[in-house]
Amino acid sequence: MPELPEVETIRRSLAPCIGAEIAGVYVREPRLRKPVDTEALRQAVGQRIVGTLRHGKYLILSLSGPHVLLLHFGMSGTLRIARSFRDLQEHDHVRFLFADGRQCVFNDPRRFGLLWLGPREKAAEIVSPGPDALGADFTPEYLYAVARRSSRAIKTLLLDQQVVAGIGNIYANEALYIAGIRPGRRARRLTRPEISRLHTSLRQVLEEAIVAGGSSIADFRDSNGRPGYFQLRFRVYDRAGEPCPRCQNPIRRSVHVGRSSFFCPCCQR
Repeated sequence: MPELPEVETIRRSLAPCIGAEIAGVYVREPRLRKPVDTEALRQAVGQRIVGTLRHGKYLILSLSGPHVLLLHFGMSGTLRIARSFRDLQEHDHVRFLFADGRQCVFNDPRRFGLLWLGPREKAAEIVSPGPDALGADFTPEYLYAVARRSSRAIKTLLLDQQVVAGIGNIYANEALYIAGIRPGRRARRLTRPEISRLHTSLRQVLEEAIVAGGSSIADFRDSNGRPGYFQLRFRVYDRAGEPCPRCQNPIRRSVHVGRSSFFCPCCQR
C-alpha cells in the first residue's frame, strides 16, 4: 500500500507536468473505492496543473481553475506518465490527456483508490484530518499528548490517520525499531524521552524512504515507471527469523489488530 514516502515520490516525479493543460479525461473503469464521477472530472478539461501537494497519503493536484484533483492510491494504485496510447496497460482506469500529447494515467489493480475533483475548500472534508507526519504540526509534544490519552498499542496509534497522516505498517515497524520500542507497548505508558525518540525515528525513516524512492514490495512505481529501493534497507519489516542488524538475535513477528508487526525482542522494550 503506498504510504507517505511513495506518495511523496510520485508527487516529486510529477514536476514535469506542472504547467501542462488537460485536454481530455477518459474513464475506462469508474468502479473504484468510490465510484468515479466522470462528469465532475471532465471539468478539469481546459485547466492547467499549477502545483502538486501532499497530505499524508493523499496527492493533491492544484489546477488553474477553482478545483483541485485529489487522489488516494488505496492498496495498489499508481499514477504514471504515458507517452502514447501504445503505452497503456491493464488496469489503467482513468486517463488525463495533456495538450502536448502526454497522458497522466491512474492504474489500480485492486480498485481501492480514489479520484475526486472539486472545490479546494471541500477537499479538506476528504483528506485525513491528522497532521502530516512530516509537517510542522506533528511535534514531539503533540505525539506525547495524544499517546498519554490512549490505551491502544503504540503501533496501532501510529497507524490511525486521525492521529497522524501518512504512516503505514512498513514505516511504523521501522521507526519503532529505530526508537527501541516494541509495537505492542501501551501508548500511555511511554515516557516523554521515548516519545521524543520515536518522533525523531519516524522523521528519519520517512525521509530515508523518500530519498530511496519509496518501497516497491509488489507493484509500486513512480510516475516515470521507476521502482523504489527502500525495501532493500528494511531493518525489521518482513524479516521474521532473520538476524537483528544490531544484536543478531532473530526478528520476531506478531499481529496487532490484524496487521503484522516485526520487532527485535532484545533491542526493543
